[in-house]
Amino acid sequence: MSVDTRVTFAGVEFKNPVVTASGTFGFGREYSKYYSLSELGGVCTKGLTVRARLGNPPPRMAETPMGMLNSVGLQNPGVDEFIKTELPFMRGFDTRVIANIAGETIEEYAELAEKLSGAGVDMIEVNVSCPNVKAGGMQFGVTASSVAAVTRETRRRSRVPIMLKLSPNVTDIAETARAAEGEGADAISLMNTLLGMRIDIKTRRPLLANNTGGLSGAAVFPVAVRMVWQARGAVKLPILGMGGISTGEDAVEMLLAGASLVGVGTASFSRPGAALSVRDGIAAYMREYGVGSVSELTGKVEIF
Repeated sequence: MSVDTRVTFAGVEFKNPVVTASGTFGFGREYSKYYSLSELGGVCTKGLTVRARLGNPPPRMAETPMGMLNSVGLQNPGVDEFIKTELPFMRGFDTRVIANIAGETIEEYAELAEKLSGAGVDMIEVNVSCPNVKAGGMQFGVTASSVAAVTRETRRRSRVPIMLKLSPNVTDIAETARAAEGEGADAISLMNTLLGMRIDIKTRRPLLANNTGGLSGAAVFPVAVRMVWQARGAVKLPILGMGGISTGEDAVEMLLAGASLVGVGTASFSRPGAALSVRDGIAAYMREYGVGSVSELTGKVEIF
């Protein structure tokens, strides 16, 4: 049985529903040594900022049961250097390029959106899990009003679709999803990492120099599925679902919950080809259950 894995997402066609999650794939150079990035539906870049950043001091990664903590801190070469050196490399592959952006002010988000959309990326993912320096360091993503403000300005300045990457560290994910939709977001992605911590019992000090970090990996998968399902019920926007996906079965579950695309992240650290096995697993499920188009799976969970 032949199956159609193409997905039209916020007006952009993807050859298959599997993209790499921001922060786990760099700009694809290292992974391109294992397979052609053209095999993927899309590649989402590491978070880009206005100026180059070295990130947080080490140690900034720690293993957890079924996952990992990270406090890398948005290490990146800066948007101008990315456009000059990394974007041409990524554009050498037949895959969609999604640029993840992170700002300390709304003005920085808008500037990044304008530069990158003009440079020729296919879509912009707006990471609102960043501290707002004008609001005492509170993350943009934790209040509906700040999500709305960032969405409004990035949508105004971007020539390509924008996707708000929502924080799970909120009381009501539906509220922030509706805020993004209300100000013109073309899509949403969720979820970002959960805030976590580990302590070395021998030294009695945190394992991360930043004390806390973002928890990702298989342990967060059920939370991600729940949040995607809740967001799907709250907004009409297409959803990129991520958080702990490591198999084709996981991806199908996320699609049934309401996602149209799925992101593979932490699994790629231990298995560089994880995204491809997820892609193949989705197709195998479709053939087994007689699903002609992958889009037929989106939101088809049958609730009791």
